[in-house]
Amino acid sequence: MKENNVLNYSKDVLEHMPADWLRLTTHRPDIYKKNNVLNYSKDVLEHMPADWLRLTTHRLDIYDEALAKSDFLKEFESLFNTNNSAISALQKLPTAYDYIRLGHPLSCILEWVIAQAHQLKPETIISFSSQTIPVLAVLRKNLLATKNTQIIYTGELPEMLDVNLLRSIYGYQFELKKVENVAAISPFNGSTIFIAQQDKIGTIDLNPNIDFFINAYAHLGSVLIANGEQNKSYISEIQHVRRRETIAMTPANCLAGLKSVIEQSSFHNQESTIKANKTSVLASISTITGTTTTPIVGSSGLSVQYAIMMGLVHHALENHKGKAVKFIVPPNCYGGTNDQARRVAACIDNVEVVDLPVDGDNDMVQSIDTVLTKIAREDAVPYIIAEIPTNPRVEVPDLAKLKAALNKVRKTPTGEIAIDPVFILDQTFCPNVYFLGEGEILSTVRAISYASGSKFPSGGLCTAGYCVANKKTEGLMGNIALHLKLCDNEATDLQYEILATQLPTMNQRITDAYTNTREFVNYIQKSLPTAKINFVSTALAADGFTPSVFSLDLPTKGNTSEEKEAYKRALNLKLINLMITEIPSESKFCVSYGQLQGCYWTIPATSTQGTTKEGDKDYIVRVSLSPNMDLELHKNVFLKFVESL
Repeated sequence: MKENNVLNYSKDVLEHMPADWLRLTTHRPDIYKKNNVLNYSKDVLEHMPADWLRLTTHRLDIYDEALAKSDFLKEFESLFNTNNSAISALQKLPTAYDYIRLGHPLSCILEWVIAQAHQLKPETIISFSSQTIPVLAVLRKNLLATKNTQIIYTGELPEMLDVNLLRSIYGYQFELKKVENVAAISPFNGSTIFIAQQDKIGTIDLNPNIDFFINAYAHLGSVLIANGEQNKSYISEIQHVRRRETIAMTPANCLAGLKSVIEQSSFHNQESTIKANKTSVLASISTITGTTTTPIVGSSGLSVQYAIMMGLVHHALENHKGKAVKFIVPPNCYGGTNDQARRVAACIDNVEVVDLPVDGDNDMVQSIDTVLTKIAREDAVPYIIAEIPTNPRVEVPDLAKLKAALNKVRKTPTGEIAIDPVFILDQTFCPNVYFLGEGEILSTVRAISYASGSKFPSGGLCTAGYCVANKKTEGLMGNIALHLKLCDNEATDLQYEILATQLPTMNQRITDAYTNTREFVNYIQKSLPTAKINFVSTALAADGFTPSVFSLDLPTKGNTSEEKEAYKRALNLKLINLMITEIPSESKFCVSYGQLQGCYWTIPATSTQGTTKEGDKDYIVRVSLSPNMDLELHKNVFLKFVESL
């Protein structure tokens, strides 16, 4: 019976077979390659290193910023071509991006898989955790280029995309059209953005009349495709928006997206515990900061900072019409802060960045007093962004004098009282210090505090950040929340889950890490007394400033300043390479702080200050210690370095 069925079926197949089965000598490489890509990707997911899901920062010793993503994919494709998905091979791939919020192995692979499916170049595919920021990225580029834009969609727009805010606050201009299908889209003199909401990562109709496809996926984020050679110039600028104003699709969500592609299925919606986790996180943040206003939690520290900046611009435009807005920022602070502030100023006519010298020979309080007096004479709106302690010099200003400078009443040229500043405090290095609570040092001035959650709050397990306000700035939090929502930059469900687990132990981890750091600093001072160390004094530590990071200015030699600088830079790398070679299980050349274990080494000028002006960069070593590490081994290796000098 079975034999007859087989014979009858085979007869039918021969009668209906495609002519190509007889005629061609080679067959469909698109189908062949697609199946190979999917099968290989499935194997990769089964064997991938655990760090691809777990880490927020990666190794700088195998990272070339100029080749971000392309270097990783070049080596990854070599593995694909040899069908090598062994974990040992995957672990040797070069670092795709230094910070995971910019991109990471799984985001690169997701973008590569989508590119392979549609015969596109991987660099034209960019994934986001946000559903709306890719729209803002194109609008920003076209605003600066004075180019027309139309946004076309089928069904419904993402509900957080507030087109009125985009026009009135961000200054973006565009046409908005709803169509029945992609075929209805006609040529346009400018850029055409097409937004589609989907429940799986599937086929894309590459209509030549569409410049940018944005496929939005609920709970995962979005994927942007830059279509055609004419839009190649947009890619790096869209990538930079992802770098500064949001984050890449998270590793967990990229994994879900890849599984959807491989299985050709809709996303699996897992039961969410977001409500309980969010309640726990908000309560922990309020306790840690000693504040009573409802905290705001974003997908990263820079996502939160962007919401703060745009929320304050919004407030100024509505309440101080016609007045210039001045963001006062230290020129050598964390590059993301510096760069983002200047990017906001570039897009809005009456917004400007003013330098605030804070480190070295400059006193933060004196600089603030001088700058605020000047801004008062201009009758402008002052917003100050500053880190305490400063990065990388780890300096804390005289807080009583800081309070006095911020509280000082200044007059405009007409004799009116000048607009008082809002002090926006980045306290990532000391998130446990009470600044804003009732009776605390900054409770009497308008102040907002924020922290990067990729540091101590999560122990390096996710990128989420948060901000709080004191009672004097409680009224500003609504605008900040509004812009966080517009940018779809709230923390993800998994980020809330991680923070809910990690925040309750944060203060104890800070204490333990500080203890290790103080001991290591004391040892370095004893074994290499000619080195200059920037770290908090014991008096400041007694006041609660217990960071676990310090900067190390190594002794140098040479006949000229150029020779001395070159010698010191070489010495920096010699020290770092020795530490990571001798202690590979703990010491890493990595941009990190507040991790659960190990010791992290970096040179701010080539990492955290990447976009800072060259003259303001710090070519010194920055070291951060964790609560869990072999301190004695680190001392022994450092002594070996000293003995080699």
